[in-house]
Amino acid sequence: MEKCRLVLFLAAISSVFRLLHATSGDSDPIYKACVDQCKETGCVGDNCFQHCNFSSGGNPIDGPWYLQEPLYLRWKQWDCLSDCRYHCMLVREEERQKLGLKPIKYHGKWPFRRVYGIQEPVSVAFSALNLAIQFHGWVSFFILVNYKLPFSPSKKPYYEYTGLWHIYAILSMNAWIWSAVSHSRDVELTEKLDYSSAVALVGYSLILAILRVFNVRDEAARVMIAAPIVAFVTTHILYLNFYQLDHGLNTKVFVAMSMLQFTLWAVWAAFTQHPSRWKLWLVVTGGVLSTLLKIYDFPPYMGYVDADALWHAISLPLAYLLWSFVRDDSEFGTTTLIKKAK
Repeated sequence: MEKCRLVLFLAAISSVFRLLHATSGDSDPIYKACVDQCKETGCVGDNCFQHCNFSSGGNPIDGPWYLQEPLYLRWKQWDCLSDCRYHCMLVREEERQKLGLKPIKYHGKWPFRRVYGIQEPVSVAFSALNLAIQFHGWVSFFILVNYKLPFSPSKKPYYEYTGLWHIYAILSMNAWIWSAVSHSRDVELTEKLDYSSAVALVGYSLILAILRVFNVRDEAARVMIAAPIVAFVTTHILYLNFYQLDHGLNTKVFVAMSMLQFTLWAVWAAFTQHPSRWKLWLVVTGGVLSTLLKIYDFPPYMGYVDADALWHAISLPLAYLLWSFVRDDSEFGTTTLIKKAK
């Protein structure tokens, strides 16, 4: 009898402990009851969802074609469960706000408010703007080195890092495309593509920083430097895609490689006599501050702007400054090599 009481007491203490330390709203009994009721009735308050209608056999009723959602809207892939979770989350957060409680995560995500089916509209907008700036920076750099600066006798640009910056531009634009897609609709596939593209970009950026800072021109030496970083990044991407999509681990890897390349650029800018080193200092300073937002996670303001959205926003002027430095660096490098040739 005493043992039973002890077991019940420990179980009660454990339950209280879990409730006090619960960090996710999906463990909230009120939220769970709302979702369960929504799955049965297809409604949360006055909001009802057509794809939550079921036949007596439990099969979904799609209805005639003219009552179904248009094809151009089906990309959202919001099903009955996701709509129930979303609207129950909004209702529960409104109740918590009236009680003076702070927002909490639901199923590992902050409570964002959709706009036309877009899950995180502010992050999507900033991702699209970053994509545009990367494209503009790449095109302006391409025009400069191919049409404005002189070529070497071998009919190639004097600037020996031209090809490397072209690859950087492609990886950057690819990363921002998948960032916009992932923030539009965050499912496992889009999240994997977003994480993989971002890690590939930051890994390549580290390689590029090492090659430029130490002025590595020999192709064999470049391959030797790049090989271990490429192997590490590839292993990490395979781990995320085929073993475990670990957000915490991915953030640590991203921050570590970002800080390492910022350190390299900062040390180089401190000792070089490059005329545009001040632009690099601004990029490094802003990059360090924006990367800290990856660590400091906070709930979205008014349901729209969170730390990730601010990181995207800060990336806009930094991308413009970086490409401005790259153009200046290509002019500076070309001028230096021409003087040496004479």
